[in-house]
Amino acid sequence: MSEEIDLREASTLDSQEIAVLFEETRRINLPYLPELHNAQEDLEYFSKTVENENVIVAQSGDKVVGFCSYKDNWLNHLYVSPEYQGKGVGTALLNDAKTHNSELRLWVFQKNTKAIDFYKRNGFELLLTTDGLGNEEHEPDAQYVWYQANS
Repeated sequence: MSEEIDLREASTLDSQEIAVLFEETRRINLPYLPELHNAQEDLEYFSKTVENENVIVAQSGDKVVGFCSYKDNWLNHLYVSPEYQGKGVGTALLNDAKTHNSELRLWVFQKNTKAIDFYKRNGFELLLTTDGLGNEEHEPDAQYVWYQANS
């Protein structure tokens, strides 16, 4: 990729761009998911996420092209704009989260095979699968975990 991507901590000023990126990426990459929240609810959610979690954004020029959030050994979100997927942005965000955690757990929808392959390539192992009744989308999901290798 010829353009430079910078990683930085998100600020509350990024909340709108993060919410829009989240909505667009889910709509394009996960079209089987129901839309459960409107744009205002997503903005409120991500504003609180930026305040209460570690949120890192990937930026190209003045545009946020990806973000991840983590807290207490949980990777809660990792989204990359479809036009930047496959260009190392997700790996850079994930590696940043790994440097701040000795273990990371995450949930991923079972149908999201591209994400599952990505996480497996990056050292995550399957812990369990569910029928989806425990998540608000009611979509079967899986929990994965990564442990930092002992030196």
